[in-house]
Amino acid sequence: MTTRIVTHSGSFHADDVFGVAVLAALHPRHEIVRTREAQALAGAASAVDVGGEWDAARGRFDHHQRGFDGGRPGAEAYASAGLVWSEFGTAYVRQLAHAMQVTLDDSACARIAADVDASLVRYLDLVDTGAAMVAPGAFGLLSQVAALHSTWLEERGLDAAGKARLQLERFREAMAVVGRFLQRLVQRRIGQELAADRVRNAGRLLDGRVLFLAEGGMPWTGIVLAEMPEVLLVLYPETDETGQRHVLRTVPVEAGSFDARMDLPAAWAGLRNEELAAVTGVPDALFCHTNLFIAVAVSQEGALRLAAQALEAAAPRP
Repeated sequence: MTTRIVTHSGSFHADDVFGVAVLAALHPRHEIVRTREAQALAGAASAVDVGGEWDAARGRFDHHQRGFDGGRPGAEAYASAGLVWSEFGTAYVRQLAHAMQVTLDDSACARIAADVDASLVRYLDLVDTGAAMVAPGAFGLLSQVAALHSTWLEERGLDAAGKARLQLERFREAMAVVGRFLQRLVQRRIGQELAADRVRNAGRLLDGRVLFLAEGGMPWTGIVLAEMPEVLLVLYPETDETGQRHVLRTVPVEAGSFDARMDLPAAWAGLRNEELAAVTGVPDALFCHTNLFIAVAVSQEGALRLAAQALEAAAPRP
């Protein structure tokens, strides 16, 4: 059967686009109707950001009605994005994990859904409810959605039906953008969840100060920051068009920070190939970033020699 999902007509916003995108992903056979007519709402499986009713059991996800009191702990009010995600976020994660052919238990799915809520969905709600302006200007997911609205020039000369068709087309474009972003975000969180134990059990080198990950591309930052205060550098293989090489990374003091627990030696900054090899004595040294957070050598042995020099040169931090 086809699932009918209704949202309001006219201008759209990121919160209703997000809510409909989640429901559409959970119901691949769906029909999207943009209207405010009560009769159309009555027959819909779900109504998002329209209808003046919040009743998840009946698929009603509006937050505009008088007396609405739905919100997260701490009095942050839900908009339609948060209402839909609070009900179906875990199911969305579970479905995507199944599509990726990986197994996650219910608690892992719930953790990922909660993390996505904290890092994305709550910000959609904060802006829609007027509580905060996140990423002002032409920057961020909200602005990408807003840029997809039809303009008055495009709408000029269209009758009501033509204008509605154009707006639905743009709404679907916005859904595609938001849906793909959400999918990739959740896929990355699933990868982090599955990598956590591998990072915890990875080898420690040079008195435990270097974490060696045998598999490149594995997300490590969260586990190292939370559980490994003694780890100062992370070493892992990476493959590009030239073949395999080994990367040495510093550990940030916190997620998203450019400050590190230690920097690589200042004398290495911006050096490549023979210049870096001459300074370090490591023949296969390839590169050190000017901001001293990454260095590369061809071999694991070469990267480990760089790590040993960096640790020896690093000034102790309080």
